[in-house]
Amino acid sequence: MLQEAVDTYIASLSAKEYERSGNNRNTIMAYRNDLYQLCTYLVQQEIEDWAQVTREHIASYLLVMRDGQAYRPTTIARKLAALKSFFRYMRSIKAIVVDPVDKLETPRIQKDLPQFLNSEEINSLFLQVGGDTFSGQRDLAMLHMLYATGMRSSELVSLNLSDFDATHALVVCPGRNGHERRERLLPLSPVAVEATQRYIERVRPRLVRYANEQALFLNHHGERLTRQGFWLIIKGYARQAGITSITPHMLRHSFAILMLKGGMELRSVQELLGHAHISTTQVYRQLAHATVGIE
Repeated sequence: MLQEAVDTYIASLSAKEYERSGNNRNTIMAYRNDLYQLCTYLVQQEIEDWAQVTREHIASYLLVMRDGQAYRPTTIARKLAALKSFFRYMRSIKAIVVDPVDKLETPRIQKDLPQFLNSEEINSLFLQVGGDTFSGQRDLAMLHMLYATGMRSSELVSLNLSDFDATHALVVCPGRNGHERRERLLPLSPVAVEATQRYIERVRPRLVRYANEQALFLNHHGERLTRQGFWLIIKGYARQAGITSITPHMLRHSFAILMLKGGMELRSVQELLGHAHISTTQVYRQLAHATVGIE
């Protein structure tokens, strides 16, 4: 009976996914797994009906996750979000009278500072790219554009040929701001413009297979390069440069710190990065101040 209610709730979320774009299928599946785990725990406690679940049961379950299963605070917070959503639904359909997670405190999450590459690592990364090969010219254009704009790697591979404006040294980034999609006009450095023009003129015509292909950056099959494909390329260069730890966001973090160290205002950096809230950008100012004089 416990799991049947979960299945009904998940079905309602899946139905909403077709009505609006805000819901994420992966999130829905994560919610289902989290709630199934709670069902297993409640059955062990001899609970057969959701109306029997109390605040004490949920508090005990959170302790099991923290102490017994050693889940990180971020994981517990995510699972608690699933529980809160589910119990709000159960109360809305009058399956329960009292919400056992109402006003239950979410575990405090200690946010790690963003990791970034210093100037020496950036230079070393770029030096690994062979500009004398077709793939190297493409990769160099992508790296320069990413480092010049701070865009997400997912945004980079989403670019179309028409988004690049060499005349005005701009690129139209099909970004996102929270759940709202909003384009950003991002200025490009002269070296990024030059590298991208060279790629478009010399390399892209050799890669493209179909005349109506809109993607700016193509893979060897003549199709839009995927985020996974792009990151495999970057990890390969990082390995050659001796950079043992690198993530998709590290070039983005490095860009933000570079801009702040160069005197750009925090609000301007927020606009360039496409952050919905300035608090997301503020952490970079702390890192920029900490690294002054180090490099």
